[in-house]
Amino acid sequence: MKIQCIGASGGEVTGSKFLLTTNENLKILIDCGMYQGKGLETDAMNRDLSFEPDEIDFVILSHAHIDHSGLIPYIHKNGFKGKVFCTPATRDLCAIMLPDSGKIQETDTAQFNKKLAFQKMSPVEPLYTMQDAISCLGHFITVPYKTPFLITPTLTFEFYDSGHILGGASIYISFVENNETKTLLYTGDVGRYNKRILPDPSSLPQADYVMCESTYGNRLHKSVENAEQELMMIVLDACAKRKGKLIIPAFAIGRAQEIVYALHRLKSNGNLPSIDIFVDSPLAVSATGIFRLHSESFNEEMQQFILTNPDPFGFDNLHYVRTIEDSKRLNTYNRPCIIISASGMMEAGRVKHHLANNIDNPRTTVLSVGYCAPSTLGAKIMRGDKEVSIFGSKYKVRAKLANIQSYSGHADYLELQQYLSTQIPEKVRKFFVIHGEDDALVSFANLMTENGFQNVVIPRFKEEFELS
Repeated sequence: MKIQCIGASGGEVTGSKFLLTTNENLKILIDCGMYQGKGLETDAMNRDLSFEPDEIDFVILSHAHIDHSGLIPYIHKNGFKGKVFCTPATRDLCAIMLPDSGKIQETDTAQFNKKLAFQKMSPVEPLYTMQDAISCLGHFITVPYKTPFLITPTLTFEFYDSGHILGGASIYISFVENNETKTLLYTGDVGRYNKRILPDPSSLPQADYVMCESTYGNRLHKSVENAEQELMMIVLDACAKRKGKLIIPAFAIGRAQEIVYALHRLKSNGNLPSIDIFVDSPLAVSATGIFRLHSESFNEEMQQFILTNPDPFGFDNLHYVRTIEDSKRLNTYNRPCIIISASGMMEAGRVKHHLANNIDNPRTTVLSVGYCAPSTLGAKIMRGDKEVSIFGSKYKVRAKLANIQSYSGHADYLELQQYLSTQIPEKVRKFFVIHGEDDALVSFANLMTENGFQNVVIPRFKEEFELS
């Protein structure tokens, strides 16, 4: 079997795509993610697949985040006729996330075409449409965790809970070639331990080949237990002391629900001031409904909480905002409040409008609760740029900036080591370090070598390997 690294490699943290080709020329794509946060070059990168969609037999999807699933509508539009395997919760989340992505493609392209028309240039087509995204859902087949699924008589895969987001999975593939059984572990994105909503990542079986993410391969997070205390102190400073708005850019899937649940816990304990909280993201609103449908995926602490609080994502003073009109009304809302809005990297969605309207106000606080790729608006704001461009206009950054990395959905390097603790280094033939910026890749690769793993490799973009 051969594996080619055509995304989330060569220093990239988005666009996850890994192409497996068996000796019988069966082609299996592990994840089919969209590149994000690269400005104008992002579109060209997403259109250059490095494979023909109609040649792909299967996609095995680790989770629903767009940097892992976002090009499934695109390959569907361009001839893919195979099956997409994922967990039930991942399919439910993709059913809202992919159409939302399609709508963004259409809207962004329409705005871009207005500029092209002004310059008397030909219009461009969106990467895909909302209808393409809806149509592609017909490819999806769900497979529960720890349930071996036979694709062919010689190839089986199994999902293990990665603890990253609802439905997130590591993928364990077993294949037979030349009368020898070999195994490949693709970690996908690995979550943190001791989180508030989801269980810890599952223990993994031994593999011959390991592909491990390294998003935080050179960093350590603060304890999850400290996150609520940090959040409470920031809320008190921003809303009670400084009487301003607290804007929390948060990914609609996972992070938004974590923040809402944390605020619910603070309110239940009497530690939250009496202020309005707005979740201004239609996608986050829909995703929260899916979280409610999959309460079987909650950890024990959450199960205990809902015994006395049946809706962990609903309480007094919490308002879910769907319509554009209600979102715009927040521009003239002049009382202290919290606005939770997507996207987490501040690159798209309604949060950009809230930033444009508030970032030059010294009473505003912007709280980052997750990773921002280096070239994104979020990274520019949080690294202290004095002026940023939003919707083509320049804005002075006068808002107070805050950061809580404890809410990160990605494991740090010690937690990645813990996740890999079931792997006996001497039995791993090759260890691939993927999904990280250059410094994180190198640091984590060195750490794995120190831990006894042999043949630790940082794949280059489009590099191909024989799993022999």
